[in-house]
Amino acid sequence: MTETSLEVSLDAYRDRVGKELGVSDWLTVDQARIDKFADATDDHQFIHIDPDRAAETPFGGTIAHGFLSLSLLVPLVQNGVPRIAGRTMGVNYGFDKIRFVSPVPAGARIRGRFHLAGLTDRDDGSIQTRMNVTVEIEGIDSPALVAEWLGLTYF
Repeated sequence: MTETSLEVSLDAYRDRVGKELGVSDWLTVDQARIDKFADATDDHQFIHIDPDRAAETPFGGTIAHGFLSLSLLVPLVQNGVPRIAGRTMGVNYGFDKIRFVSPVPAGARIRGRFHLAGLTDRDDGSIQTRMNVTVEIEGIDSPALVAEWLGLTYF
């Protein structure tokens, strides 16, 4: 997965309010990634790291942490959404809503679908964006998560 090289003007980006901004490539969430996330966050619940015990649950195997799926929005947005020309920095401003709808089975592929819901000019010359994000799981009808993601872009 590589960062998108597509760059658009601020006016073109602004024109995308109310429309889909982009869809990322598929990203595999393998057991090694899940294990590393468990180590990084000290969340070693068996449903994430023990395939034998997890196989006995309704999930039928290990699943990614919800927060792992959420953290993967970073590479997904970098791959699926155009950059704004003249941007010097973008920062995560938070979320107004996050719902973990369906578990991501180990080995599944996910992708992000990004819809620009709003864009607000700020007094310091930056902009605040609101993106409605859906993380899809390949072959599963229900998404992994849906979120309202806020970002700040500086020029």
